[in-house]
Amino acid sequence: MQTILGASGQIARELARELGRGYTRDLRLVSRNPQPVNGTDTVQRADLLDAEQTRAAVAGSGVVYFTAGLPPDTRLWETQFPVMLRNALDASRAAGAKFAYFDNTYMYPQNGDRQTEETPFAPVGRKGEVRAQMATMVLAEMTRGDIPVLIARAPEFYGPGRTQSFTNSLVLDRLIEGRRALVPVRDDRCRTLIWTPDASRGLAALGNAADAYGQTWHLPVDDSGPTYRQLVVMAAEVFNREPRYTVVPKWLFAALGAVNPRAREIRELLPRYAHDNLFDASKFVERFPDFAVTGYREGLGVIASAAGRG
Repeated sequence: MQTILGASGQIARELARELGRGYTRDLRLVSRNPQPVNGTDTVQRADLLDAEQTRAAVAGSGVVYFTAGLPPDTRLWETQFPVMLRNALDASRAAGAKFAYFDNTYMYPQNGDRQTEETPFAPVGRKGEVRAQMATMVLAEMTRGDIPVLIARAPEFYGPGRTQSFTNSLVLDRLIEGRRALVPVRDDRCRTLIWTPDASRGLAALGNAADAYGQTWHLPVDDSGPTYRQLVVMAAEVFNREPRYTVVPKWLFAALGAVNPRAREIRELLPRYAHDNLFDASKFVERFPDFAVTGYREGLGVIASAAGRG
């Protein structure tokens, strides 16, 4: 049996769909309010902050995927994320299950250096510190060697459904609605984004490859790395909208943060929007050469169709 912890988010639901389609009919979805994705899924309610509930949810599993998310609230991240992860690791060790950790890049330096699996951690801000702490916890479990462990890391999302990212909310969603896109800090820096279904398909491939464990992996991306200017133009063409946007400077995010919680939460990530942000997934491509990566225009077409603009 394979088990997804934190099974309510977009990544988890796409992961469940991919696992059910190509890997297993014995899938357990775990969250506070889980809903089945495939006809054969079992669901189990559990609060990952509770060690006993987590242990019960993982019992009998062969592979455990940690995809749990939290709202972009720094206090919640600091008080809850490490506890949830520790409970998941302890439960997986008790079950003798393989552990696949879905990670992001918040702990990487916020500069223009190309990001690889060897990039050292240099977190900026409190959420970055939390993600560095969590990744270090998983690396320690990997070194411990009691169970097979892997890390699958993704850059900023864009995608369909309930995909949550600043690019979706500030740029793509606003263009779809016929509003002016809001571009953080600069429009002339290259950015690597990951299509959320590709992230989930890549995670499924890694979780079911015995030789993937004991390693960190960057999940597959279209590495053409458009600038926000190019992305707005491309999206506007696909959505049949005008390519209108405003570049929002750092000082304005700082001012808005005083009254807007969402603006306040993006502030510590703003330095990365001042530089090229290039994510290297060549290791994954070499291991899975037949993996079909979704191009930006193709992904935008799916978003347009879902919104009735295709």
